[in-house]
Amino acid sequence: MLDNCNYLLQPGRIGTLTLKNRMFVTAMGVNLAEPDGHCGEQIRAFHEEHAKGGAALITLGVAGVAWPHGGNQPRQVAISDDRFIPGLKALADAVHKHDAKVVAQLHFGGLVGVEDMKAGRPVWIPSMPVFKQSDLEAGMLKEEIPRSATSQKLDVKLHPMTHDDIASLVAQFAQAARRVCEAGMDGLEIHGGHGYIISEFLSPLTNQRDDEYGGSLENRARLLLEVIEAVRTEVGRGFPVWCKLDSEEFGQPDGISLEDAKAVAQMAEQAGVDAITVSAYHDTSRGALHSESNIPHTPERLVANATAIKQGLSIPVITSGRIEPEAASKHIGQGHFDFLGMGRKLLADPHLPRKLAEQRPQDIRPCVYCYCCVSQIYLESPVKCAVNPDTAAETEDLMAPATSVKCIAVVGGGPGGMEAARRLTLRGHDVTLLEKSGVLGGTLQFASIAYEPNGKLLDWLKRQVRTLPIAIHLNTEATPEVLRRLQVDVVVVATGARREMPEIPGADRPFVFSGDEMRAMVLGEKLQSLRSKLNGFSRFMLAAGAVTGASRHRQLVNIATRHWLPLGQRIVIVGGELVGLELAEYLAHRGKQVVVLEQSSRPGAGLYLVRRLRLLEELRESGVTLISKAAEITIGDHKVAYRNYRGQIRQLGADHVVVAQGAQGNLALAEALQVQGFDVHAVGDCSGVTYIEGAMHEAARVAAIV
Repeated sequence: MLDNCNYLLQPGRIGTLTLKNRMFVTAMGVNLAEPDGHCGEQIRAFHEEHAKGGAALITLGVAGVAWPHGGNQPRQVAISDDRFIPGLKALADAVHKHDAKVVAQLHFGGLVGVEDMKAGRPVWIPSMPVFKQSDLEAGMLKEEIPRSATSQKLDVKLHPMTHDDIASLVAQFAQAARRVCEAGMDGLEIHGGHGYIISEFLSPLTNQRDDEYGGSLENRARLLLEVIEAVRTEVGRGFPVWCKLDSEEFGQPDGISLEDAKAVAQMAEQAGVDAITVSAYHDTSRGALHSESNIPHTPERLVANATAIKQGLSIPVITSGRIEPEAASKHIGQGHFDFLGMGRKLLADPHLPRKLAEQRPQDIRPCVYCYCCVSQIYLESPVKCAVNPDTAAETEDLMAPATSVKCIAVVGGGPGGMEAARRLTLRGHDVTLLEKSGVLGGTLQFASIAYEPNGKLLDWLKRQVRTLPIAIHLNTEATPEVLRRLQVDVVVVATGARREMPEIPGADRPFVFSGDEMRAMVLGEKLQSLRSKLNGFSRFMLAAGAVTGASRHRQLVNIATRHWLPLGQRIVIVGGELVGLELAEYLAHRGKQVVVLEQSSRPGAGLYLVRRLRLLEELRESGVTLISKAAEITIGDHKVAYRNYRGQIRQLGADHVVVAQGAQGNLALAEALQVQGFDVHAVGDCSGVTYIEGAMHEAARVAAIV
């Protein structure tokens, strides 16, 4: 891996700034500043952890040059007054202690200035925009709608900027740059992308001005160039300054084009910036595109644009967007860009750069691209990471060494159990992990089939617990006798949820599978109890010539695990939450005709907002039929009937039915062990279905207190 990441680990330069490697913490709006805009202990500790983790440079995201005017988050960093300098300096000092550099990203929200909208302040814009009907609220759950500022009924006052306004804003950028210098930071990034004010002036869609700030590309770039000139005048030529630009507006054929971006980047270089950060924006009215531009779901989405822009420049290019480190190193070596910015990956593991440098890539906790982190911002909450409970909790020191060593049994080898065992061991306890099946992973194994990134987390957890001094006992049931023989002080129960078949008429038919039966088939468990259903699979597969001989059951398990081929062509999934929708996506991509029946009015519970918005559109594009408000579901002879929202009884043909609902917490073991006198703590789905985030975060909470 060291050879594969050699270019990524080499030092680099931006202007006068020397950097120890090519890995940056890209700018993120994390809602971790104090309510008054100061950089306090929480955001300082958050970024200090990134510095400890080995990143060469940390970008302090969306620092408001006119805060609270132009703000887009309730706990946004402010840099609009000298009173904010001490907090910024304390953050810079904390980062510098760990041989890392820090820059501030200067920001003004414009049309995305949600804080102005909520406060009733005029929202500064280039010109009156053309609004489209948005599908964002349609993809939200009922409980999310009141938490989203974009869904609130606000009396928005849009104010096309006058020449005096423009001059005032340019001066505010310049004064913010001065404060960056006085705070002892190492440089600054001018935010010229993501639909904020400079991006709005650059875009022909949002800039319809008829003066010298509108019309031609040179006119639309005038605000950016004036900001660069004013900043340079304030900080001098030797202070590192660069800007972030949109390389395209995805989904907007009349928006910023790549050709526009290439030309503007060259103008910015001539105006005196030391580097260009290549990003992108999108049609915000389409929920699916919120994971297509600056935080893309498509791997390496921005690499081609970054490469094209770099060809016209003599200054370095920074880019980001789901680029794996090994691939980034290759691109840097080939001259496609110069520095890799990472956001999600460094929320999942802030120590990724250090682990690469130490040739320990196997220890990097993977991001599963679930969009937990960014979805928090849409709901005006502080950032968090589903797979890393320590993110944004750095001040709590959840991994502090234990004051006394205890003998602890962790029951259940799913994600919650493995994470609890890992953390308890690292805190200094003596840990035994008991798993009643023959493999580790629990339901995460099933989740990895439907959504591939989950498999990387599964592999990481299994590798960590096997590397640590944890006594792992498979095929072992945690009876009171076993626990007493181990002389445990504490028992952590992480046995997962119970996924019984809900009371649906006809659910006992042989072509119907419950969640537990699907899980058992994939994991090769309970084959005898599933024999009749597997025999049905056998007949299906034998007819296709796929399975022969006496080992057909084991072969079918293997085939099911790899491909889900044993299922028939027409599949009805009952349940449109996370499990049902990810399974529908998986099956549709393999050519199945899938219908999902969901009883509620809004499908996708359990999926984070930004991921859900994308998945709902992708399901429609894949031909999946998603029926909400489906009531009175009954299963007949290869038919499923339901009452629709109009009160009509409808029927669907089905070769197989998968019931992806009915999961519920199962505290039976925890309660039984408590009765036996054990000190018991429950984590994960056994205490209520909370998926990967719940398992990982509850494991951290329990491991920190025992």
